[in-house]
Amino acid sequence: MSRNNVNDLLAFLAVAQERSFTKAAAKFGVSQSALSHTIRGLEERLGLQLLNRTTRSVSATEAGEHLLRSVGPLFDEIDAALTSLTELREKPAGTIRITAGEHAANAVLWPALEKFLPDYPDIKVEIIVDYGLTDIVAERYDAGVRPGENIAKDMVAVRIGPDMRVAVVGAPSYFEKRPRPKKPQDLIAHTCINLRLPTHGSIYVWEFEKAGRELKVRTEGQLVFNNLALRLNAALGGLGLAYMPEAEIKPYVAKGRLIRVLADWCPPFSGYHLYYPSHRQHSPAFALVVNALRYRGT
Repeated sequence: MSRNNVNDLLAFLAVAQERSFTKAAAKFGVSQSALSHTIRGLEERLGLQLLNRTTRSVSATEAGEHLLRSVGPLFDEIDAALTSLTELREKPAGTIRITAGEHAANAVLWPALEKFLPDYPDIKVEIIVDYGLTDIVAERYDAGVRPGENIAKDMVAVRIGPDMRVAVVGAPSYFEKRPRPKKPQDLIAHTCINLRLPTHGSIYVWEFEKAGRELKVRTEGQLVFNNLALRLNAALGGLGLAYMPEAEIKPYVAKGRLIRVLADWCPPFSGYHLYYPSHRQHSPAFALVVNALRYRGT
């Protein structure tokens, strides 16, 4: 492959990933017209249209998506191999990109990184909060964090937290006018504070289990949020029942500001795991971050 072909592919990847000629041109330090000319030349050589262009947006065609998925990871491998050369330096360096849910980022990632990062000033960590099951290869992340049960079998999974439980809670003021639910089906008669998952667009279904029996309940209420803090605040304000990670509500239950219900229907489940592709070559900086996050029990 000629050097020009490599440069043209890099130009295409930049535009496809940024979805913008303006941002990609700034990244390469060239004009938009020069970058557009490069992409057109690549399309002409391949005999395929790779990008859909409008006055407002740029997106990959079906052929472009195929090229992005097949070629993009190869360049990532080259970047990783070059980054791994930092092991020859006195101090490991590089940027580690991790995608995680809000609770995992706050409860697991940050406490560990807060202790780790001061000792390694040349290591940078970027955490992107996302509730979806992100394709970390396609989105160019080094790793993701999800409960162990949600991780694909072809990924390396490293436990970074203990088993977890969810909890259904409401404020004392909420229960002054309503009976406490005894079974998950009772939630249908309650006002609930719901979560909408950004990647799916649907309301999250509350899940329960007892003695091997699993139940899913579609709850209703006045409020729908896409983050943790607002759901907690709404529950504390007496505006409904919330379905939350147990660790988040424990202090408020202990102080009597929240009342927990249906605890016997909320058994422990697999805690957070860091996952990443087994085939990718990782830098010394990444290995240090993984070791710092690894769960070692209490």
